[in-house]
Amino acid sequence: MTSLLRSRLIALAVGVALIVNVAKADATAPIAPPDLVFAEVDGIVAVEAEHFVKQELTDVRAFHITSTEFTPSLLPDPDPSHVVGASGGAYLEVLPDSRWTHDEQLIRGENFSNEPGKLAILTYPVKFENPGRYYFWARHFSTGTEDNGFHVGLNGEWPESGQRWQTVKKRAWEWECKQRTAEVHSGVPMQLFLDIPSAGVHDIHISMREDGVEIDKWVMANDIDWRPEGLGPSSQVAAGELPPPFQPDANADAGAEAAGAKSLPYPDHWTERPQIETR
Repeated sequence: MTSLLRSRLIALAVGVALIVNVAKADATAPIAPPDLVFAEVDGIVAVEAEHFVKQELTDVRAFHITSTEFTPSLLPDPDPSHVVGASGGAYLEVLPDSRWTHDEQLIRGENFSNEPGKLAILTYPVKFENPGRYYFWARHFSTGTEDNGFHVGLNGEWPESGQRWQTVKKRAWEWECKQRTAEVHSGVPMQLFLDIPSAGVHDIHISMREDGVEIDKWVMANDIDWRPEGLGPSSQVAAGELPPPFQPDANADAGAEAAGAKSLPYPDHWTERPQIETR
């Protein structure tokens, strides 16, 4: 091999490495191809949160991909990675996270937005065969009292029924479908939904309400009695190809049991239900 050829190969390898590192560093960029369209099958839509095709309005806050291969270093971020137990080896977190309890200052338009579609908007195209009402479930991990809410939209609109997804479950990957109201801050079960007007492709959106919120996967179901379990159903695709899952974490087996621990239900006979539930 000539010295010139060797130099060119080295330069090419360095260039590829730089491209990979830049891609990893921008954890807010889509890893899904722009032509990806998810499919509703038999009344169920299942989507890995990190498989968004577009993210907008990221100047102040953004959803960052945390995976078994890369952890964002953006600060402040008071809690560690929760990738153990995450479906597909990755999840999303809104960073930076400057408000995780009531003690930190609430700054509207920065670390909090009660108005949907103003900060960090994700887009997921879905082809529906069966229009109608779909209840929105999200698999989340919440640690503080102020990192447990977001908004859901449809085709660039933000109906009241999709605003203020809320949970009080803590310190484990959990499924929830609740809407926060002025009367019930812990959320009203099965009141978070979108009405799909027709068969065909529709854009589902998620936007930030509180920074620090972590979302692993979301599912929409047209049966009010249906409940997701474990990692939830697999994603189905109408067009394009799904990104490959991230490689398993070497420490996943050791931490899986702890990460999979479930919060116990709060007994109804124990006075008033608290705003934060522990195991």
